[in-house]
Amino acid sequence: MSKSSSKVTVGLVANPFSARDIRRVISNATSLQVSDRAQIVMRVLSGLRGCGVRKVLMMPEKGGIIRLLKRDLQRYQQMGNNRFPELELTDTPISGTVEDTFAATKAMVDSGVKTIVVLGGDGTHRAVAKFCRQVPIAGISTGTNNAFPEHREPTITGLAVGLASTGRVPESVALSPNKLLRIDINGGERHDIALVDIVVSTERYIGARALWRTENLRELFVTFSDPEVIGMSAIAGLLEPVSRNDPGGVHVSLDVPEAASTLLQVPIAPGLIRTVGLQSWQRIEAGIPIILKRSSGTIALDGERELEFGTEDNVQVTLHENAFRTVDVGACMRYTGKHRLFVGTPLDLLPT
Repeated sequence: MSKSSSKVTVGLVANPFSARDIRRVISNATSLQVSDRAQIVMRVLSGLRGCGVRKVLMMPEKGGIIRLLKRDLQRYQQMGNNRFPELELTDTPISGTVEDTFAATKAMVDSGVKTIVVLGGDGTHRAVAKFCRQVPIAGISTGTNNAFPEHREPTITGLAVGLASTGRVPESVALSPNKLLRIDINGGERHDIALVDIVVSTERYIGARALWRTENLRELFVTFSDPEVIGMSAIAGLLEPVSRNDPGGVHVSLDVPEAASTLLQVPIAPGLIRTVGLQSWQRIEAGIPIILKRSSGTIALDGERELEFGTEDNVQVTLHENAFRTVDVGACMRYTGKHRLFVGTPLDLLPT
């Protein structure tokens, strides 16, 4: 049975600063303009409203996305076009840092949103996953590393989220469980998560957070390894492909190319292919901690250096399954076609 559409609220996190790190400078990638991001959100909103979602709760920002959204929504309203949901902002601070995403996600969960749509790269999705609890997320890739969010037309993502959020596609079809990696330093004294990969480097200081130099890499852990993705997880993808739905992950031991037993060519950023040195790789199981081999260095989570550790620290990585949920857009749309949900009266006009 579907939920009352008028009571369904969907959250939306749009990172205005994703895809602006050093990897964009040293590779052949381009950055999405603010106007492009605003148009992506408009397409998501249109899809949501087409399925009956009347309200969207969005993270506030000062990058310009919301300003453009309000202008466009007002213009459509003046034209008598009401095919977009009401847009509200979370009452959370704006600092221009990842703390904005943390605060907005917590506020959305507390307010009872059914789903959270995320625009960004792996780092933005990781930030939302840290606080989304049981609220499913739907990703749209607008970052530099986009191994986690799938590449898809935002209108279709909006439709699928709307169908899932209003209950027209059952949860057993609409939602998928996801794996994550947890890193613990000194028994959890410091800890964090990664959705795609954890990389251990010999570099002693975090410095520029974006990870792109391969000669300093020593260990890699991944939840899934897709040979079609860009980023550090591509190393595992070109050695031992593991899907999002497969059990377990992969652990790769690396070294400088001159000392390695095997060399591998890897696309670590858009248009940037580097040689990495390999020593070994193996599958890992969920729930079994693995102690790092390095005695000191830095740890990158989903492509960004976040943690430093030294010889006095005990560091271990554990893979967890069924950690959080995402909307399976493909499954939602296949169910919609099979059951002809879009045949007849528009969904936003159907009684619920």
